[in-house]
Amino acid sequence: MQIMCLNGWGGKLHGDLLPYVSSTTPDVLCLQEVIHSPETEKDWLTYRDGDHVLPQRANFFRDICIALPDHVATFCPAAQGVLWDNDVSIPSQWGLATFVHKSFPIIGQVQGFVHKSYSSVGYGDHPRSRSAHGVRLYDYQGDRAVNITHTHGLRDLKGKMDTPERAAQAHRLLDFSRQVSEPGDLSVICGDFNVEPGSETLDILENAGMTELVTSRGFSSTRNSHYTKPGKFADYMLINRADAVQGFDVIQEPEVSDHCPLILHL
Repeated sequence: MQIMCLNGWGGKLHGDLLPYVSSTTPDVLCLQEVIHSPETEKDWLTYRDGDHVLPQRANFFRDICIALPDHVATFCPAAQGVLWDNDVSIPSQWGLATFVHKSFPIIGQVQGFVHKSYSSVGYGDHPRSRSAHGVRLYDYQGDRAVNITHTHGLRDLKGKMDTPERAAQAHRLLDFSRQVSEPGDLSVICGDFNVEPGSETLDILENAGMTELVTSRGFSSTRNSHYTKPGKFADYMLINRADAVQGFDVIQEPEVSDHCPLILHL
């Protein structure tokens, strides 16, 4: 089984991302920063937040569904706000999505919030609402159940330091993973956590018996040349049984986002 975790950056590099996802065809894709704008057929809209202006692939969720036609797709919105088509505002949902190849039966599922709750009238003030999604699959080749839970951790404008909100978020994420798991399961937790190595978030997950794969395997960054700010870590993947890992990689090339894809082989 191949599991990919990626912050898709709102599909900004979709011309590179879609062929990469289509050719890689992970069995499970955990994708953060997904845009879903069902009221428009436009390809591109613009996100505006003060001086932060970013092109967004208007129907990024649909684009990935087309790239992975043999996958079961679930979109988990955190909020609905507006994106812009020049001076016209377009309602647009923002969140994360999970894509599971149809050969892996989904035998359990959980969805909820690790920070705040659904924002129906705008993206809200920072730190904004953050959702999580977990699936429990049956892996026939491995003759085992595997559960995978991912989230996009809250963004604090002050930085990636430890905060009570981030600690609470980590406990909620762990609780979601436990809700979708049963004794003996192989468990994976991943996502863009928006924290640095050595953070309280990772301590909470590791103290629960999870092994963090990015730093423990010597990778020095999960960001690439599109990310020019200080701090080169954001994305992590953890597993409860390190002996089940056949391979793990942080993909620097091709650059399909300002985050690197994390790929786990079980």
